[in-house]
Amino acid sequence: MGEMTGAGTHDDSGRTAFVVLCAISFCHLLNDMMQSLLPAIYPMLKTSFALSFVQVGLISFTYQVTASLLQPLVGSYTDRRPKPYSLAVGMTFTLLGLLLLARVDRFALLLVAAGTVGVGSSVFHPESSRVARMASGGRHGFAQAFFQVGGNAGSALGPLLAAFIVLPLGRHSVAWFSLAALLGIIVLSRVGMWYKHRRRATSAARAEAAAGPPVPTRIVRRSLVVLMALVFSKYFYLASLTSYYEFYLISKFHVSVKSAQIYLFVFLGAVAAGTIIGGPVGDRLGRKVVIWCSILGVLPFTLVLPFANLLWTAVLSVVIGVVLASAFSAILVYAQELVPGKVGMISGLFFGLAFGMGGIGAAVLGWMADRAGIDFVYRVCSFLPAMGLLTALLPNLKTAEQRGGRPQSVAPRAAIRS
Repeated sequence: MGEMTGAGTHDDSGRTAFVVLCAISFCHLLNDMMQSLLPAIYPMLKTSFALSFVQVGLISFTYQVTASLLQPLVGSYTDRRPKPYSLAVGMTFTLLGLLLLARVDRFALLLVAAGTVGVGSSVFHPESSRVARMASGGRHGFAQAFFQVGGNAGSALGPLLAAFIVLPLGRHSVAWFSLAALLGIIVLSRVGMWYKHRRRATSAARAEAAAGPPVPTRIVRRSLVVLMALVFSKYFYLASLTSYYEFYLISKFHVSVKSAQIYLFVFLGAVAAGTIIGGPVGDRLGRKVVIWCSILGVLPFTLVLPFANLLWTAVLSVVIGVVLASAFSAILVYAQELVPGKVGMISGLFFGLAFGMGGIGAAVLGWMADRAGIDFVYRVCSFLPAMGLLTALLPNLKTAEQRGGRPQSVAPRAAIRS
């Protein structure tokens, strides 16, 4: 990590930028691994606290909505007043949330623990997305995908670690994961030093903001609404898998809790693979192409899933994870190009929206599962990807470089077709 400071931190050093990108992706892995422990132990919490599906949904709602409400505010604030060391502060909240989760003995305190972890996420994501863009060398789609795949890999590891560590040792073993948070704080402190130096070394972000939006304001507003609708469809559907996939497998196929957690790990691994695929493809073919193929293209598979046997359920969940996950980096970078110079606000808005839709989806789907059963939930949610048709309303963007300006990074291959 010593290469993150000193003269070697300028954008013309591809090696140094990649070191920073690896560091921020690694910390994203740690952050989301710790946070994914919460949904991974829902069956344990449901049994030990005698919770209903609605209460399980409220835990997820508290965590994800806390993150969603704060992220745009944090991002907007740091656009105006950058805080390089806020990344380490966010990881500290996650650490405190884990310690609470391991020790609480009442449902109300369980909600407090979930909310504390949510605050950590709200602080971490907007600024870490900004760092990924700063370290991109102009390959914004690749950088966001590489950053996000760390988080997706962490989310996939959470259920696996829950199955082999937390389930046999008990809920108190969650406290041991605070060591991962401590490692993240150390790494993010070094990233903060690079961020501080990099910010002093360039004014490219201000030049990008001065270039103005690539399309008229009314089209920007309409496009942002469309992108939000697409994020809604993606994450509302994903909530049915991340929060209730284990219950679905246990209820329909009578698998063990441990086996269900392994199936969830496989699905989340597919999500990680789809994320890293979507970014570079968006850089080459355009964001809009990826959005079309990812959201609408997954519809046939979601429609078949509720009627599949166990083997084909596992296969279809992998396909759905890969295809659907490829959209988010394309959506995020597309939105950043719509509103130049507001990386933190846009990142916070869309990460926050993703968490919020996941939280609302978990609560609504929990209520639905209590009344109509888990099978009904998956049949209803299977139609959500049809909202991908809204992609037709998105304009084809020209980036700052294509309009005669300069993008945030100085790499000559920064032009991105949308």
